[in-house]
Amino acid sequence: MANAVGAMIGRKLPIIIAAVCIGIVANASFYTINQGERGILLRFGQIQNIESEGLHMKVPFVDTIIPVDVRTLKAESPADAGTRDLQRVSTKVALNYHLNADALRDTYSRVGLDVEGKVIDPRIQESVKAVVARYSAEELLAKRDDVKSDIENQLRAQLRNYNIALEAVQITNFTFSHSFDAAIEAKQTAEQNALKAKNDLQRIEIEAQQKITMAKAEAETIRIQAEAIRAQGGQEYVQLKAIEKWDGVLPQVSGQATPFINLSPKVGAAAASQ
Repeated sequence: MANAVGAMIGRKLPIIIAAVCIGIVANASFYTINQGERGILLRFGQIQNIESEGLHMKVPFVDTIIPVDVRTLKAESPADAGTRDLQRVSTKVALNYHLNADALRDTYSRVGLDVEGKVIDPRIQESVKAVVARYSAEELLAKRDDVKSDIENQLRAQLRNYNIALEAVQITNFTFSHSFDAAIEAKQTAEQNALKAKNDLQRIEIEAQQKITMAKAEAETIRIQAEAIRAQGGQEYVQLKAIEKWDGVLPQVSGQATPFINLSPKVGAAAASQ
């Protein structure tokens, strides 16, 4: 019985081995390129083709497939540079990019697939240094949008030579030395103090002008009143105004003259003769 089983297994073993080999070969003959990728087909290290998305066949154990992401990718790199007025500045540049799918053969042949380390990071350093050198430190702060636009345009042109399409660039705040930051803060404080002094001076001048105007108005009022008094009888007009304000109560002090009684010399003489 055992001999019969052994003989049967011996007869089927080659079939089993062949089936397993066929399965392995079949599995190694097919591959899939996912959506948003391309496949670089290599045969003995040489590029044979750039495969698109979907199911494909290859020569098993001979061909190699390298998947490449051609969707939007992000790269970041710090950068240091010197301004036109010799100030050191640091920043970080982040950019969105994608590889040109139609030029993968050329890209792989020239720089391989490490485009960030070999192409993007060095180009960021070069672009930042070249652009920042055209601006002073204060201009970097005042013309941030112009600086960003210049860096983006330069990067776009350089990366295009390596079949890399630049989509967008973001630049973080520029960081200067502590001494420069202190100088900027001192300048801003001085400008604020100067503006406050100017505003105070303007306020004082306005207040002084208001006082002058009020004084002139009061003087004009007095002049008009004086002219009115002279026009209406002079001293008699003043006495009439005093009578109008008198409450009718005579003074209680003995010997004090009665107010508002101004006798003429003739009246006084007649009173004396009586």
